[in-house]
Amino acid sequence: MTASTCHVCGFDGARWSPGDLERTLAHSDDLIGYALEGAGAEFARRAVVEPITVDDDLLSSTHSVMHRLHDVAVARRAADDFAPMVGRVDSLQASGGGVPKAPILEAEIGTAGVSVDAQGNRKHHGRPWQAICLYSTERLGELRAEGHPITAGSTGENITISGVDWSLMRGGLTISIGEVRLFTSSPAAPCQKIGDSFIDRHWNRIDHAERPGWARWYASVLAGGTVIPGDTVTVTA
Repeated sequence: MTASTCHVCGFDGARWSPGDLERTLAHSDDLIGYALEGAGAEFARRAVVEPITVDDDLLSSTHSVMHRLHDVAVARRAADDFAPMVGRVDSLQASGGGVPKAPILEAEIGTAGVSVDAQGNRKHHGRPWQAICLYSTERLGELRAEGHPITAGSTGENITISGVDWSLMRGGLTISIGEVRLFTSSPAAPCQKIGDSFIDRHWNRIDHAERPGWARWYASVLAGGTVIPGDTVTVTA
């Protein structure tokens, strides 16, 4: 194990650009917080008692953050009574950049995400912990029932899932789809680019801070593979 590779947390420095490192360190407290959501106060206190080393070595500092995320997830797995959730892949989406993302018949997923997908703006997207964007079919249906013109992929998600209680989603969960394994990191912050999916362009309707349980979720890729609609999805702590 070195500062740039880690067989424990899966950190691979070769996947991180200088911008990725800087943006991740700027949001390190948020990332740890998303993995602690819903935890008891005593558990949260113990989880953050040791400060994360952040210095001029951006690679090593970012590794420390991602390793802490791994450690928090492992500790919560042992402490929490989190019942596995089983659902299915309803649809897959990708684009050459921006939204909406169009339906695709299958997704080849690697460490950088869906092979045919891209981000139009790397300032707020595209970190290794943002490789895959996930959303709930049930949430899409509820939003359409409110009158929002939202569809699968119109807010940028790659994988749309049904059968999972979206209110229980948090950072540090493992999502298994066949041989693919994902690790949830943070809710995806909405912005004006997805405004056309909402009445009066009220994209904050799915802002995690305002409406917990309604946000899309980002995930990093622990193991890649092929995903098709109908595949079984298992969410575990």
